[in-house]
Amino acid sequence: MQAEDIVVLDLRGISTLADFFVICTATSLPHMKAVNRDIRLKTEEGIGEKPRSSEGDPGSMWLVIDYVDVVVHVFHEEKRDLYALEDLWADAPRVDLSFLPDRPVSPDASEIQ
Repeated sequence: MQAEDIVVLDLRGISTLADFFVICTATSLPHMKAVNRDIRLKTEEGIGEKPRSSEGDPGSMWLVIDYVDVVVHVFHEEKRDLYALEDLWADAPRVDLSFLPDRPVSPDASEIQ
């Protein structure tokens, strides 16, 4: 049930909204539901955190899950280009996700730890 095209933007020093934005894509409404469920479940199981708030639902094709320091945006593939968060936050470095299995290294990924 993995999300696709995962990008993590480092907003530290750029914005007070959050330290990181996680932006990812789901390919269908059932996939959006699964990604939403898995993010919430794995975050609570892994670090004991529940979202401070969330907006949207799979039918809206955009979910926002706010964990205070990390805000997760799950877009349906039809909406991601429309909102273009990566363009809006173009000055934010991208976090290198090469440590994840089967994730290619983005050519402009930073060595952010």
